[in-house]
Amino acid sequence: MIWPDLISKKLNVKYPVIQAPMFGVSTSKMTASASNAGCLGSLALADLSADQSIELIRQTKKLTQTPFAVNIFVHDIPEITDSLRAKFVEAKKFIEKLAKENNLDVSLPDLKDIKVGSYHEQVNALIEENCKILSFTFGNLDEKSIQKLKENGVVLIGTCTSVEEALELEKSGIDMICVQGIEAGGHRGTFDAENIPQIGGMSLFSQVYDHVNVPLIYAGGIYNAKTLRASKQLGAQGFQVGSILLASQESALHPFEKDRLKKVSEKDIILTRSFSGRYARGIRNKYIQTIDSSNYILPYPYQNKLTNELRRVSKTQQNIDFISIWAGQSIHEYSELSTADILENLIKECK
Repeated sequence: MIWPDLISKKLNVKYPVIQAPMFGVSTSKMTASASNAGCLGSLALADLSADQSIELIRQTKKLTQTPFAVNIFVHDIPEITDSLRAKFVEAKKFIEKLAKENNLDVSLPDLKDIKVGSYHEQVNALIEENCKILSFTFGNLDEKSIQKLKENGVVLIGTCTSVEEALELEKSGIDMICVQGIEAGGHRGTFDAENIPQIGGMSLFSQVYDHVNVPLIYAGGIYNAKTLRASKQLGAQGFQVGSILLASQESALHPFEKDRLKKVSEKDIILTRSFSGRYARGIRNKYIQTIDSSNYILPYPYQNKLTNELRRVSKTQQNIDFISIWAGQSIHEYSELSTADILENLIKECK
C-alpha cells in the first residue's frame, strides 16, 4: 500500500496514522510511543487547567523529540439556572444512594464546588509551550482563537460527525478535519451534546468528502489493514486509531479493566450519556443501565464532574459495574504490546 503523504508532510511525520486522544486512557507515554513510531501521537488535555496542560505537555516533550498533537475540548458551557441547580441536587442524591446500595461509599461534590473552565486558557498555554499541532472536539474554536493560533503557526484539526459540522469547520479555516463515525469508541465529537447524527463512518466520510476540500482523517473502527485500506479507498488522507491501543502497555486502563475489555461481545458495546452527559460508546454495566433509564443525567460537563469521584472510587475497588470503559464497535484481540509495536505491526500489515 502506498501511503497518502499530504497530511504526513503537513504534520512532519512518517506515516499519516494518528493515535486518538483518549482522555483517561491515553497517557504521555502513549503519545510519545506513537510519535516515536513515526505516527502522530495525541496528548489528551480535555478541559484541564492551563497549569495542568503545561505540565503534561512538558512531560511528553521529555519522552519524544518528534511532533505530537495536543487535543482539547471546545464545548459550550451551559448556564447555571435554578432548574439545573435543582436537577443537580436530585441527581447527586440518586447516584449516591445507588452507589451505597452497591457497597460504594462516595461523597459527590456540590454544584458550587465544581470548577468549569473554558478552553481559552489552554490555547494561550499551548502557544507559550510552542505546540504546533492542535486537534479539538465537541465544537469549533472561536474566530479570535483560530486567528491567534494561525498567527503562531499552529496546524488545526477539527472533529466532525456530520456534513454540516464539516462545512462549518472548513468555512472557519480549519486545516484538517477528522471525520468520526458512530461506531468509534469514546465520546462523540458532535457539536450538539444531546443530539448526535446516527450515521456510520463509511457513509459519513463519503458525504463529507464530496462537500469539503480540506484534507480528511478517518476515525472509527480501524483495527487492522483491511479497515484502514477501506477508509483510504474512500479518500482518507489520514487514519485515526484508538480502540486498538486500549490494552497497550502505555494505556491508563487497569488490569481488571483490560480483562473486561477482552471478554466483551458486540451486544455489550452501547452509546450512553450516563457518565458525562455527552454520548460516548463503551461497555454496558449496571450503572449505565440504571442511569440511562432514569431522569438523572445533567448536561455536559456537569454530569461528568459529578461522577468523577464515583469512577475514581470504583477503580480503586475494581468494581466493574461503576466505571466507564470506552470502546468502539470493532471488537478484536486488544493487544498488550507497546503502543509503538501495535502501530508498527499495523503499518507492516498495510505494506
